This record gives sequence, structure tokens and C-alpha cells, in this order.
Amino acid sequence: MATSALIQSTKLCFYTLQGVKATASQCRAFTTKLTDQQQYIQDLCRNFSKNNLKPNASKLDLAGRFPFDEIKKLTDLGLMGANVDEEYGGLGLDYLSLAIAVEELSRGCASTGMIVSIHNFLYANLVNEKGTQEQKEQFLRDFTKGSIGCFSLSEPGAGSDVASIKTKAREDGNYWVLRGKKSWVSSAIEGSATIVFATFDPELKHKGIACFLVPLDAEGVFRGKKEPIIGVRAVTACDLTLEDVRIPKSYVVGEPGDGFRIAMEQLDQGRIGIAAHAVGIAQAALDTAINYAKERVAFGKSLTRLPSVKDRLTDMSILVETARLLTYRAATNVSTKNSAMAKYVAGRNAAAVADHCVQILGGRGLSTDYDAERHFRIPRKQITPLCPPLRRTVLGANSPVPRLCRILNAHSDQIDINFGPTNSRYSLLRKILDISS
Repeated sequence: MATSALIQSTKLCFYTLQGVKATASQCRAFTTKLTDQQQYIQDLCRNFSKNNLKPNASKLDLAGRFPFDEIKKLTDLGLMGANVDEEYGGLGLDYLSLAIAVEELSRGCASTGMIVSIHNFLYANLVNEKGTQEQKEQFLRDFTKGSIGCFSLSEPGAGSDVASIKTKAREDGNYWVLRGKKSWVSSAIEGSATIVFATFDPELKHKGIACFLVPLDAEGVFRGKKEPIIGVRAVTACDLTLEDVRIPKSYVVGEPGDGFRIAMEQLDQGRIGIAAHAVGIAQAALDTAINYAKERVAFGKSLTRLPSVKDRLTDMSILVETARLLTYRAATNVSTKNSAMAKYVAGRNAAAVADHCVQILGGRGLSTDYDAERHFRIPRKQITPLCPPLRRTVLGANSPVPRLCRILNAHSDQIDINFGPTNSRYSLLRKILDISS
């Protein structure tokens, strides 16, 4: 009872201190105003999407055909190495520029946007930021010129629970030998290399995981059949089986035992890409609804003049902008909380906007002759790398109030509970924060 009362008593003080601290430390101030470079990337990708992606998006999706020509053109523009250092053939852009690029590309073709997102956020950025010079020469330079990289983390029995992966890694002289199976590896059929996470000591759990760079043409690597999926059908996803794959020790990223940390840090980036992807889909659905509502006449006037349709379009616009703001913030200030929040809201909002789009188009919203049904299907794919309920769990774990509860329970004997004036509660809160540090 005392603990519960203390939490209620100090919650406002806690948030006040957090707010003051944030105001003082975040003078970098998140802003929606784009730099000249970011504006250029947005215009470039928007025009490319309009002229090269949107006209063929439906055909690629229905046929389930990988967009080789489109990816080749994006490679020529440098966007398959957007954040990579210029020394290795990249553009050296910031995360927000890449997020903007993914949004605009996904607005025209969600499959192409997803391929660009995974290749950059989960593969190229990892090698660029954490790889050695030797690793960058072999696993990065060519991947800004056309080769495609993959990210292999999920397994048949371990997805979001990374510490429970079963793929084994054992030392053998100057080599590591990998054995196991990975699931849902995007672009693995077309890819040239992948990042693989494996455990070298299951008893150590997350501390026993290592990160490896594995050529997909290495002996013992077997690709499974393409998985049929509900949306982004032009993206190939398949199982990857590793049967005693021998790779040099120089292919280990970081040190053995760093794998879990590397995976978590990279997933923070990956969620930004997925959020931007969802924003692009939502914007495309909004565009489709507006264009149709302007042309369709009912009761002697266009749908845009009907109150019910105007209300839907208003709601759609709010949902899109909310998701976009969270995505921009996550790309500007990368953290588990920001990226998880952006991904959760953007994915949910994209599904809601797409549903509104189908409702506005009516029966035509279900026809493959219109884009609405494709926009409706694609957000249902927004499950990787964390499904919505687990995204909420991540957000809850990063909330300050549950952390305060854990501190109070663990150190109740060190805290003198005194419901005095506000100043004393501030002092008490500072003591709690000192204990937790």
C-alpha cells in the first residue's frame, strides 16, 4: 500500500524532472524542417517512385516478381548504400534521409521500399558501423554496387526471443562451423551474403551469441522455397539451412558474445525502416482515396463534398502525419523506445488508413484493378521484427514508471517513505534515481 501510494505521489514529480532534464539535454531539438540534402533525397525518391515504381507496382505484386530493374536503377542512384561511408561507395547520408527515401519508395511500390529498407538498415549499416576494414572490403563495397545483403535472425522456434536461438556455432581451429536453420530471410534467394546470429554456448543465453558474416554461396548453405505471403509479394522470403558451414574467424563481427547486443542495436534501426515503409503505404492509400473521391460522383456531387467521406479523409491524414512524425523522431534520435513506438504506431495507422481507403472506394476497393486492395493487404505484413503485442511490451519495458516500481520494490529498505511537502518528494525521487544509477 505504501509503495503504491508513493508511486502515485511521486509520478508527477518524476515526469517533471524528466521533462526538465529532456529540455536541457535535447537542445538539439527534434524538428520537422528538412535540410537541403534531405529535401533533395525526398524529391529524388518521390519522382523516381512516381515514374519508375508506381506504374509497375501492381504487376510485380500480382506476379510475385523481384524488382531487379528497379533495384539496379536505385543502385545507380547510390541508394543501396545510403548511409555507407563514401570510401566504400555509399552516399554517407544520415538515418533520416534513408527513412525519407524508404517512405517515398514504398509510396510507389511497397515491395521495392522493403527491399531497400532491409538491405540498408539491417545489413549495410551493420557492416559499415561495426565491421573491420577487411570485412568492409569483402562484405560492403560490392553491396553498394548491386549485391544484396540479408539479415538472418529469426528461427522456427525463436523470433522475438533472440536469446533462445538454436543455430549452433563451434570453433574449429581458425574457423567457425555453423549449423542450424533460419526463417523468413528476406531477399535470400537473390542475395549474396547474410548476417547470421548463432549461439556458441547455450548456457550463457544472450551472452553466448555471436554475429557472423556468411557468403550465401558458401558450401553448406541451402536456400528454401519462396514463402507465399499476403503482401509485398515481390519480396522473396525463404528459410536458410546451414549444414556445417565453415567460415574464417575473420568473419565474426565484433567479439563472440557481442551478438545479442549487435542484434538489438540493429533492430532499433530496422524498426525505423519498417515504420518508414508503413508511412509510405499509408500515404499511398491516402493518395488513392483522395484521387478516387475527387472523380467519383454520388448524389450529384463528388465524394469529397460528402461529410462522411470528408471525415474519413481527415482521419486518414491525421493518422499518416502522426506516424510520419514518430518515424522522423526515431530516425533523428535512435533509441529502442523511439523506434519501437514509431513502428507500432506506423504499422497500426497504415492498416487503419488502408481500411478507410477500401471503404471510400466501396466495391472497387476489393478489385485488383485498383490499388486500394494492395494497400489493404500489405500492412498485414507489419509483423517483423516484433509483432504488435510484443512491440507494446518493448514500449512498456522502456517506460519510466515500471522502472520506478522495480526500483522501489528492490530497494524499499533503503528508502524512507515520507509524504511531506513537494520539495521532500523531489529529494526522495533524487535518492531513488541515485540508487538506480
